[in-house]
Amino acid sequence: MAQLKGVGTDDKKKVAIAASLGLVVLVLAFKTIFGGTPTPPPPAVPVRPAALASAPAPARSAPAAGMSPTTSSSNLDPALHPELMAENENYLYAGSGRNIFAQNSAAPTAAIAIEKVKAPVRPSMVMAAAVNTGPPPPPAIDLRFFGYSARRNGTRKAFFLHGDDVFVASEGDVVSHRYRVVRIGPFSVDVEDLPYHDTQSLPLVQN
Repeated sequence: MAQLKGVGTDDKKKVAIAASLGLVVLVLAFKTIFGGTPTPPPPAVPVRPAALASAPAPARSAPAAGMSPTTSSSNLDPALHPELMAENENYLYAGSGRNIFAQNSAAPTAAIAIEKVKAPVRPSMVMAAAVNTGPPPPPAIDLRFFGYSARRNGTRKAFFLHGDDVFVASEGDVVSHRYRVVRIGPFSVDVEDLPYHDTQSLPLVQN
């Protein structure tokens, strides 16, 4: 009896598995008949560089006059005038001489007369030396004649002021080791500057 019971249990398991497989087959058959099988998408065609090169470029608007294709009126300085820039670019050199901006420009056929120099640009050093030759003028005698005294025999003594020093000298005397008194008059004296051998007249100065 134990062996018969085990055989019946195995048959039940096989029947259950067979029923499950049959159900799965029915479901798949139902979907195939009524739902259809989804068609796979077509494979993507690779794009070759030659195809890109042969494709027409998109149309572009023509640039305005005086503007390069890489620029537009929106990114230019508002102070610029494109029409004036275009006019300057179209300017042609029309001079009679040689165009220095053209590489193959020929030299002018007729020689251009150049004006000759009428005077030297800088004065000659010889002329400057000739004007500046000669010793410098002697300096003024630094003495002040402010009075004199006369004796009965006619001799006179003059009073001189040199800085803060006072000198009393007669005719022929030397003052401050440099000035010799030549003549003493009532309103002026003649004094010789010994180093320069120059005689100057000093007027009487009232204190």
